[in-house]
Amino acid sequence: MAEQYQQSHHFQGQQGMMQQQPKSYQVAKAATAVTAGGSLLVLSGLVLAGTVICLTIATPLLVIFSPVLVPAVIAVALIMTGFLASGGFGVAAISVLSWIYKYVTGSHPPGADKLDSARHKLAGKARDMKDRAEQFGQQHMGTDRGQHGQHQTS
Repeated sequence: MAEQYQQSHHFQGQQGMMQQQPKSYQVAKAATAVTAGGSLLVLSGLVLAGTVICLTIATPLLVIFSPVLVPAVIAVALIMTGFLASGGFGVAAISVLSWIYKYVTGSHPPGADKLDSARHKLAGKARDMKDRAEQFGQQHMGTDRGQHGQHQTS
């Protein structure tokens, strides 16, 4: 309810501001908007007409030179893709190296806490697995020695 009152009060305030402005100012604003919109509309039409004319002139040339142009466009596209990918990988590599340098020097880059946490978890799991493997080896080596001693004939 209060929200509707605020919205209607805000709308009435805008109407009051519009009525407070002189008529000449409102006419000037409307004339400026119509002039700008009209000129942009005319410019849009001229660009469309120019595009159609250029396409009409260029189509026969494109058909004549298509055996040369299509492979050239494909080659240029592949070259540009390669350069862009190379640049992207270079930026990524520099970012990673910068992050590693900050981490090694102790600057504490973003995400270092997560890396340390993961490293500690992984080290703990590795220690647990090592202990289990030693226990498993001790259990089975004790039983295997007894069996191997009986089965060896040489």
